Amino acid sequence: MTQADPSRTPEPDAEHGHGHWGAHDHAVGTYGHIHDAEHDDFMHTHPGEEPVIELTPEEAGNVLTLTSVGIDIGSSTSHLTFSKLVLERQGVALSSRFKVVERTVTHRSPIMLTPYVDLFTIDTEELSRFIKGVYEDAGMRPEDVDTGATIFTGEAAKKNNAEAISALFAAEAGKFVCATAGPNLEAVMAAHGSGACARSEATDGVARTVLNIDMGGGTAKFAICRDGEIVETAAINVGARLVAMDERGRITRIEPAGQIVADELGIPLEVGGPLSKARQRAMAGVLADCVLNVAERRPLGPLADRLMITEPLSFDGPIDAVTFSGGVSEYVYGNESRNFGDLGILLGKAVRAGAERLGAPIEASEQQIRATVIGAGQYTLQVSGSTIFISRPELLPLRDLPVAAPIMPGADYTVEAVRDSVRQALARLDIEEGAAPIALSIRWRMEPSYERVRTLAEGIVQALPRTIAQGMPLTLIFGTDIGGAVGIMLTKELLPGHDVVSVDEIQVTDLDYIDLAEEREDIRAVPVIVKSLVFTTPRERSSGLIWGTERAPQLHEHEPDPRAPA
Repeated sequence: MTQADPSRTPEPDAEHGHGHWGAHDHAVGTYGHIHDAEHDDFMHTHPGEEPVIELTPEEAGNVLTLTSVGIDIGSSTSHLTFSKLVLERQGVALSSRFKVVERTVTHRSPIMLTPYVDLFTIDTEELSRFIKGVYEDAGMRPEDVDTGATIFTGEAAKKNNAEAISALFAAEAGKFVCATAGPNLEAVMAAHGSGACARSEATDGVARTVLNIDMGGGTAKFAICRDGEIVETAAINVGARLVAMDERGRITRIEPAGQIVADELGIPLEVGGPLSKARQRAMAGVLADCVLNVAERRPLGPLADRLMITEPLSFDGPIDAVTFSGGVSEYVYGNESRNFGDLGILLGKAVRAGAERLGAPIEASEQQIRATVIGAGQYTLQVSGSTIFISRPELLPLRDLPVAAPIMPGADYTVEAVRDSVRQALARLDIEEGAAPIALSIRWRMEPSYERVRTLAEGIVQALPRTIAQGMPLTLIFGTDIGGAVGIMLTKELLPGHDVVSVDEIQVTDLDYIDLAEEREDIRAVPVIVKSLVFTTPRERSSGLIWGTERAPQLHEHEPDPRAPA
């Protein structure tokens, strides 16, 4: 991502916010709030009352060091990761954004089995004690943490007291990016956290297609990555803890999907009853077959079809590599051999044994069980260009808007293609259109003719019917300076009277959250705080092959771990 050049000289018609549109030029600049002015010094910007990072070159130079924490609360396990982030200013202007150039993990917590009071209620007191203990072990206090991310994944997000868990971090709300991850968003986050997305980026001009399979306690998520972008995601109700047992092999927990599989096999399940090793192996084998069935992208069998949470994968191109993440991946890669009182070890073995069905080499992921949130919320300050559009100044500030970045169509640039791209972006991140305000990040790579901008605006309108019907403002973010042109198009020709905030020269993408501060009248621009999740990048690919024609490492079963829930 690059920061706009503050010294950029406006194009001759920049005050209009668009290119030469012939007869339409006269209308531009007469509606809403559109500006053209050069940037100025506003690193000391306070969006509303929310704390931001303040510094000048005299105070801190061009390097900033932050302490971050990532907290993952899942249906099966919970854990924390502390990191040191080193950020460098990109460019010489004071408005240049900071970019993470180094990330060092300073402390990893133990992997804790997420505590439950009953099947539907997480034990918040026990979870709070665990988090407090991890802070103490790391020699950290909450006030020592500059920024962080808390992610609720899997069934944890659906439990009765999920809001009470969120309250644990309420005091640090200004520092934390908080997200409840549905299956598609989990797939996206795991693909980034495992390094699969970065691994797919083009090398020497050649892009790769990487499939990441994230297997946790209750679900398996799939993400197909191509040239650094998520092409498609899917999820199925397959996980290690669909059935959980105590140290004596007695059943302590049965999830609905576990009951479905048992019924398919004719295996009786009852809390307090036994589940023999042979029956555990049979269930794990069937579950593994379902995972591989989805990954193969062939017609689904009846059981896999019944367990699907989303639509199956439809991508029909070749896969160059497969990576695994999530707790079960520790068994797939041979990094773990303990039995935690569930189907995890047997499921991992079965998936590994059938991996040749996928027809692509298995490569090492950067993170396995910690892939969903391995970094933390990184603050960056960016500043909009001056060709912006704000229908009413009182719309600002806007805070904590999740960003969705549609993959814009290329040659097939039609209203329908734009509409479908926006819909796919929302679905990829489990964002329900119209449920809450969002921001769309549009990557514009064409000359801004009237027809093209009109096509874009119409596609956006068609993709957001509930947002518009409920009167929510349309918030649009552009990397290039057409924000004003699109805002004018929307309010003048398509949605008269509707609120629109359209800013440009801002670089954001999926998994970012943004705050738009009140407009600075002195510079005619909008400061934007971007809170991004920080992910690692993959090591050299040449050392990443785990097995293709080679044999996978062998796993060994051990006695049940005493920490397994009774």
